[in-house]
Amino acid sequence: MTTKTYQLSTLTCPSCTMKIEGALKKTKGVEKYDVLFNSSKVKVTFDESVVESEDIKLIIERLGYQVLGEK
Repeated sequence: MTTKTYQLSTLTCPSCTMKIEGALKKTKGVEKYDVLFNSSKVKVTFDESVVESEDIKLIIERLGYQVLGEK
């Protein structure tokens, strides 16, 4: 398992959090996720043999959020 934290440009409301959580919940290989509204970060634990970090970034960006970086 790998854990990455993605810094987003902004999360403007709690419904943004739910939107991202809903998409990650449906993503095969994602084990845990935590969307941190106040700091605009998304922490994801996933199986790299099933889903790659780039895939997770694309999922978030397709929802309309800019991923500024990851660590």
